[in-house]
Amino acid sequence: MPDVLIYADTLRSADMRHAVPLAVPDAFLYAERNGTRGAVVSSLELPRIVAALPELQAIPREELGNDELRRSGLPDSEVSLEVNARGVERLGISSAVVPPDFPVELADFLRGRGVEIGVDRDLFESRRRSKNATEIEGLRRAQRACEAALDRAREMLRSADASGEVLVLGVSPLTCERIKVEIERVFSEHGASADEMIVSHGPQSAIGHEMGSGAIRPNEPIVFDLFPRDRETGVFSDMTRTYVVGEPPEEILRYHELCLRVLRETTAATRPGVNGKELMRMACDAFAAAGFKTPLTKEPGEVLDSGFIHGLGHGVGLEVHERPWISVSGDDFVAGDVITIEPGLYRAGFGGLRLEDIVLVTEDGAETITDYPYDLAP
Repeated sequence: MPDVLIYADTLRSADMRHAVPLAVPDAFLYAERNGTRGAVVSSLELPRIVAALPELQAIPREELGNDELRRSGLPDSEVSLEVNARGVERLGISSAVVPPDFPVELADFLRGRGVEIGVDRDLFESRRRSKNATEIEGLRRAQRACEAALDRAREMLRSADASGEVLVLGVSPLTCERIKVEIERVFSEHGASADEMIVSHGPQSAIGHEMGSGAIRPNEPIVFDLFPRDRETGVFSDMTRTYVVGEPPEEILRYHELCLRVLRETTAATRPGVNGKELMRMACDAFAAAGFKTPLTKEPGEVLDSGFIHGLGHGVGLEVHERPWISVSGDDFVAGDVITIEPGLYRAGFGGLRLEDIVLVTEDGAETITDYPYDLAP
């Protein structure tokens, strides 16, 4: 096993959060060598990191000359480079692999000190694949937050007056923005948060990652794609449902029937050893047989804006999109993988429908973590 270096904070770096499972907002150096772990940390974070990881060799920056270097007049950026280089030397590392987002400046500085640095994307992505028990618990909490928030959103939809051109709740139009405020509130009550979410409607819902805005109308699709993060562990969940207040158009009813069938069939086929490409092909075959274009049947270079326009799913964990992939390219599933399965159908200028569950790959199959109805009526 090669020596490892990571330089990042744990809020934005999934690799660092996996190595040091607590919220640390400032970047620091983490290392692994011959089965032991070490880090160069500030005095501000030292007690928390030592408490969380008592086996880790935590080296305070002060022990590496941080104060003297700053008093010498060196800019803070150069002090940081020097202190981290001294930490790498203290830890006995002469050659290490790093994740793809390792800072170029620090890599070049270490190379100038004779340390061999190489990027190993596969190693860092693979070591986060099988989720541990703490991460699974975080996932379940995030998913329960997801479901509670959608309960509140559906309550708002059911309570709205649909007799006019737009839905009205109380004395004001029911907008995507109003619903998002309530979703964020429920997330917070359940120990989760989200930087963004999708609540899109009508033609907006045909654009995969359109976040959605404006007043919602009766009889049009409303896509909710929620991906909150559990605050305690940093683990995400991801779920999508589609609703219509009023009379669903026949086209949306057909989309719903096909997507639900594909969701169930591909989930049933999920188990260790299956490659994500196989599930993607199952979905594309079903949609193509129904007359829709897919990523596997379109012409090379063709940009799809209608039909099945995206991959079938992706891994979820400390990033909302991570390996394994379930698309034109894919990975063999392993026990402990957490994936989404999210078939969708769309027509540009009209709207779309997507259903998405979060699934845990088990030793002999799969467990659907999502526990939520698929009905079109809210």
